[in-house]
Amino acid sequence: MTTTPSPDAPPSTSMTDEEYGALRASAALWAGTSVLITDERGRVLIQRVDYRTTCLLPGGAVDANESPAQGAARELREELGVTMAVDRGLAVDWVSADSLNAPADMRFPGEILHVYDGGTWNDAQIAAIQVPDREITSVEFVEPARLPDLMSPGGARRALSALRARINSAGPTLLEDGVPIAPTVLDRAGALRTARARHHLPFHTGLAPEHLQVVQAWGWLLGPDGRALVLLEPDTGAACLPGGTPEPQDRDNPLDTLHREVLEESAAEFGEPLFLGHLSDPDKPYARLRYAAPLTRLGPPPVDPATGRTHIRVLATPEQALELFDWGPPAVDQLAAVHQARAGLGIPRAARQSVTELPDATNLTTL
Repeated sequence: MTTTPSPDAPPSTSMTDEEYGALRASAALWAGTSVLITDERGRVLIQRVDYRTTCLLPGGAVDANESPAQGAARELREELGVTMAVDRGLAVDWVSADSLNAPADMRFPGEILHVYDGGTWNDAQIAAIQVPDREITSVEFVEPARLPDLMSPGGARRALSALRARINSAGPTLLEDGVPIAPTVLDRAGALRTARARHHLPFHTGLAPEHLQVVQAWGWLLGPDGRALVLLEPDTGAACLPGGTPEPQDRDNPLDTLHREVLEESAAEFGEPLFLGHLSDPDKPYARLRYAAPLTRLGPPPVDPATGRTHIRVLATPEQALELFDWGPPAVDQLAAVHQARAGLGIPRAARQSVTELPDATNLTTL
């Protein structure tokens, strides 16, 4: 009879093939797959189903002799009527046996669940979705912060972790019950767990008309590698650019506002800025100014006098930064202005890379 060494046994011990197979089968887990899809505003596609009260990402069980990627592509065909390649992984989640409160009769042994990137869908792709007659009752795109209210706790944690991994661009993240075993700064800050501020305001490259009151001056402060300084709220994970609102000591000078706010919020200083443009508000006579400038100095993280909190300072590509905001279609025009200014400042275009937390003392020349 053929014998096989047991991986857990002493070298002198051996098992029959039948015994070894039974041992491995006793430790077997289910295999599942899901696909993370967003729209052009960064909202996540979820499905309402007729067999449970919580929503799901597209996906399901992996069939016999089927790879997880093949299973993901099959589920997209069956559930959304969409044929597409699924070839980029975002997360692999070890789902423990006791995490789902599954019925005892199900004998749920735990699961390895693969999350794949379904990409960003435009209006035409969304219009092409065909929901089947049964099982899937509807699909919708929702703000990431709503996932915990709509999905199971583990499902929401997994979806948010996968979304952060996609933004972070560091490759697939390994999860245990939806929680990264090696959390990034976006995970530690809880980015996207609170609703992103929604500012779908038109962007204009020209100067703001004199009849508009300047209520904000924000800056795209670019490091030597082309990445921008972004601030994360320590208690909510909400993201913003450095800058703020005018105060009397600024003497109606928006650049004085920007210098003061940037120093107060992030202990940052910047070189000669370029004016990008302004955002107008159809309902109010306000203008929000945008600048781009080279980041020249970064001191120890300060306590913001306006909030009493210390922001988490990170560097992100402009494209990654926009994924942390909900600025709508006008963000495309603002991004183009940022890159035009970046080129004018002689700063290279940043390669897609991990979002980096800035330490207490930073030598900008090493970025």
